Amino acid sequence: MREIVLDTETTGLEPEAGHRIVEIAGMELVNGVRTGKDYQTYLNPERDMPEEAFRVHGLSEDFLRDKPRFAEVAEELLAFLGDARLVIHNAAFDLKFLNAELTRLGHRPLSPARAVDTVALARAKYPGAQVSLDALCRRLGIDNSARSLHGAFLDCELLSEVYLELSGGRQPGFDLDRRESAQPVAAVKRPVRPARPHAPTAEELRSHAAMLETLSDPIWAR
Repeated sequence: MREIVLDTETTGLEPEAGHRIVEIAGMELVNGVRTGKDYQTYLNPERDMPEEAFRVHGLSEDFLRDKPRFAEVAEELLAFLGDARLVIHNAAFDLKFLNAELTRLGHRPLSPARAVDTVALARAKYPGAQVSLDALCRRLGIDNSARSLHGAFLDCELLSEVYLELSGGRQPGFDLDRRESAQPVAAVKRPVRPARPHAPTAEELRSHAAMLETLSDPIWAR
């Protein structure tokens, strides 16, 4: 099964208010394993960068000025996504931005039905607990020390590990130590002993007969 762990960074919270995407990242999983096929690009949002957004991801107008516009990467992005399932933390947020950009260019929007929302998975598994990416990393023992700022590519790396744990965690192998270096067990030579005799001795037979005489109608005498 092919899945894409996906994340975006933006200039704000609402595309309807004129906010745009400034970074997109995706990581391919096949049967829950990263393939090494990744996608990442920064984007020129064609507008200013609000201070609140800059404090979140640290992407400035100067840094983004020479980056491609969404229209220039749309086809490449859609080809990378293909028909894979999309694994997104708070899927509604990222999809509304991606679909606003795609609709603006006349592309078909991405269906919410193909998205797996890890926020919903976390809330179902840990009712009442915090479900931010940082909180889940702490709970699951995932190192997020490099996350001083939000970044789509780093967040995808962390989310891929979180998703694996939310989906059941890593399963141990059942190879039963089939390493080539394992040494064969040496055969142990043991002395051959004759079978122990089990026939009663003459003394045991006499003792048994004497015991029978003390019994009333013993079955052994029939």
